[in-house]
Amino acid sequence: MTQSLPVALTIAGSDSSAGAGIQADLKTFGTLGVYGLSAVSCIVAEVPGKVSRLEPVSAEMVRAQIEVLAKNFPVSAIKTGLLCSTANISTVAKSILDLAPNVPLVVDPVITATGGDPLLERGAIDACKEELFPLATLITPNLDEATQLLGQKIADRESMERAGKELARKFKTAVLLKGGHLSGEQAVDLLFVKDKVTEFSAPFVRDVATHGTGCTYSAAITAGLAAGQSLEDSIKRAKGFVTKCILGRIRWTGSSGNIDALRHDVER
Repeated sequence: MTQSLPVALTIAGSDSSAGAGIQADLKTFGTLGVYGLSAVSCIVAEVPGKVSRLEPVSAEMVRAQIEVLAKNFPVSAIKTGLLCSTANISTVAKSILDLAPNVPLVVDPVITATGGDPLLERGAIDACKEELFPLATLITPNLDEATQLLGQKIADRESMERAGKELARKFKTAVLLKGGHLSGEQAVDLLFVKDKVTEFSAPFVRDVATHGTGCTYSAAITAGLAAGQSLEDSIKRAKGFVTKCILGRIRWTGSSGNIDALRHDVER
């Protein structure tokens, strides 16, 4: 029997430890019933908490991947993650405009790794602001990324609301500002759509040190949009999915200590 699934495309970096990036996105798509396509923007040698080396894929190769996929699959949602270079950000933006201008786009503005390592070259943040964000259906910064985008510290719920409203106004798109870095018993995220603010919260999971939560969250939202869900419904399901992935985390203990990884098959 022939089956048809919604199709989503991730344009992001390859994570050698498979907890973030393309690998996390494809695991998330598969678990949530979406067929995942990928265009690799860069290759990252890393484990949770440590980036050893990063190399961008050529802009021409990034364009070739997106083009062959867009011309042969019914892509119904796209997400971007780590794009690495200014050239790749510009190429991705132009490719989406040329090949998939009406497809919902979720932009996860990956700037630094969970361990603090910088992931974007100098000038790339401006390219995101000027070329990629204007195409987005939703951007999903965490508090550190929002701080870098706005140049202002976000320390509490009040400043989080101000920052989210400013981002939505500045970039003229919906913004999901992720507040997991704030202290408290709940991990609270706020969605800003024009003048409306919607809260999504879940219990904060402690004693888990992993990476890839932002990638997984944005991929889960993209999966919902690919399947025809509304933005709010997609975020609500994605928030619950990420919480389950963290709670179900996998742990290995070695000479350097514990390594935690998200469990992406929690809904199977």
